[in-house]
Amino acid sequence: MSKFFSDKYKNLIPYVPGEQPKIGKIVKLNTNESPFPPSKTAIKIASEKAESLNLYSDPELSELTALTAKTLDVKKEQVIMTNGSDEILNFLFMAYCDEKTPAIFPNISYGFYKVFAEINNLPYKEIPLREDFSVAVDDYINENGTVFIANPNAPTGIYLPLNEIERLVSSNPNRIVVIDEAYIDFGGESAVKLLDKYDNLVVTQTFSKSRSMAGARLGFGVASKEIISDLMSIKYSTNPYNVNSMTAGAGIGALTDDEYFKQNCKKIIENREWTKNRLNELGFETLPSKANFLFAKNDKISGKTLYEKLKERGVLVRHFDKERIKEYNRITIGSHEQMQIFIDSVKSILES
Repeated sequence: MSKFFSDKYKNLIPYVPGEQPKIGKIVKLNTNESPFPPSKTAIKIASEKAESLNLYSDPELSELTALTAKTLDVKKEQVIMTNGSDEILNFLFMAYCDEKTPAIFPNISYGFYKVFAEINNLPYKEIPLREDFSVAVDDYINENGTVFIANPNAPTGIYLPLNEIERLVSSNPNRIVVIDEAYIDFGGESAVKLLDKYDNLVVTQTFSKSRSMAGARLGFGVASKEIISDLMSIKYSTNPYNVNSMTAGAGIGALTDDEYFKQNCKKIIENREWTKNRLNELGFETLPSKANFLFAKNDKISGKTLYEKLKERGVLVRHFDKERIKEYNRITIGSHEQMQIFIDSVKSILES
């Protein structure tokens, strides 16, 4: 840290992304990416857009926004496209949290929530998960602040049914509730369908997982047109050209190729259930997941030891040092071949 770094950030603990190894022959199951490449349509349109990179991208992202709105069955004015869903989440912390309105989120959830609160110098409250690692809506009913809930949650993968989301949103119409749906396409039901009933609801999603575009950085928020207007004010005050032309083109292609998207989600769900069954046969406890990952532990081996021994065998999973979850590892669901290698590696470790 340099001597010039502002005191307001001196205690900031940044978000730690998953490892991105530079060597080949790694079974990479640590960052919840898709094992499948982007659709050919997405690649084609992105390549075409590369020819005009001398020009700024469309700040309104008109075509992409309209197509996203059509896909979600909402109005164009209800959608804002962003540089990954991390950007829309940061906008929401900036727009709807302050000294009088703290951010409220689970104490085991997406690690960026705490970072967004701290880098924006915002008060926040973390609410513990229940004993079974679930989010209990009753714990948030009487909280006065902007609520952020990842659904399914990360790193647990546990999903809150839509009726519970509605109960949370309807309990206090005078506060914003943000539902972060980064993993919703792997078996959950989106809260977007509640937007016509509640003007205090914001839903965020990403193209990174189910649409195979983690490297492109594309996300979006959906809400009432008044909230989107607020968020547009933040966008145009920070980075009007926040989504580059090639990424916007890839997003259009991904939404156009809907069958490819559906088939990939179906394969991930099938591979998730296959992997869960194999882990259970090996004595693992796996939390119920509606995401593209599993959260699992085995009493015969510590979470950290399993992580390290898998890494020695060229298989990367994600381990967290936080006390309550340190015996677990988060395992991204890849192709069937990748999951077979993972299971074979786990068997070898347990037998050694």
